[in-house]
Amino acid sequence: MTHNPAIIWDVDGTLVDTAEQHFRAWAKFAAEIGHPFTRADFAATFGMRNPEIIRKLFFPDAADPRCQELGARKEDLYRASVREEGTQLLPGVGRLLSEFAAAGYSQAVGSSAPPGNLELLLGLTDTRRYFAAVVSGDDVRRGKPDPEVFLTAAAKLGADPLRCVVFEDAVAGVEAAKAGAMGCVAVTFVGHHSAEKLRAAGADLVVASLEEVTVAQIAALVGGAGTVN
Repeated sequence: MTHNPAIIWDVDGTLVDTAEQHFRAWAKFAAEIGHPFTRADFAATFGMRNPEIIRKLFFPDAADPRCQELGARKEDLYRASVREEGTQLLPGVGRLLSEFAAAGYSQAVGSSAPPGNLELLLGLTDTRRYFAAVVSGDDVRRGKPDPEVFLTAAAKLGADPLRCVVFEDAVAGVEAAKAGAMGCVAVTFVGHHSAEKLRAAGADLVVASLEEVTVAQIAALVGGAGTVN
């Protein structure tokens, strides 16, 4: 196992922000099946895997194949929107990816998103080269706040979870990181969750933008220094 810190990135809200494309895709999907879909519904389910969202909001008893079919339709709508509008890295992300790579830190993606979405987003932002592993929602059975996605990413990197630092923007993601015994940096830039809620979930460092984060801070997080101020 590597001694250097290993970095695991959430994608939506952390690397990029395509929340509006997700909202519009869910709204179109809901209209197609004759169900309402509100901003409150979106906020209550943001970061969940599609089967969980579909059962929570639309069809509580839907079997896995039905969830897969419905989720695929929603993701088709989402990817079409992203291809049309494009996306870009959030502030500070490009620098951190480069600096972590230069420092010899292995990096992975740990996301609830389907693999097709991740392939599209990493391609549009030209960041796939930074990641030794990409773990999607299809690679795990349990979504965040269960730590499975991050533990799977750590295993693929050959990294001790205690030396991993997760970058997240959502309460469920922070909870997943801490359940996996990992360090966690939470960013409030896209505004889905308040700094207070992210701290309460266990984030070791909460920032308004990843422009504030340094490699030295991340090294300190896994060096036994505890919470970083």
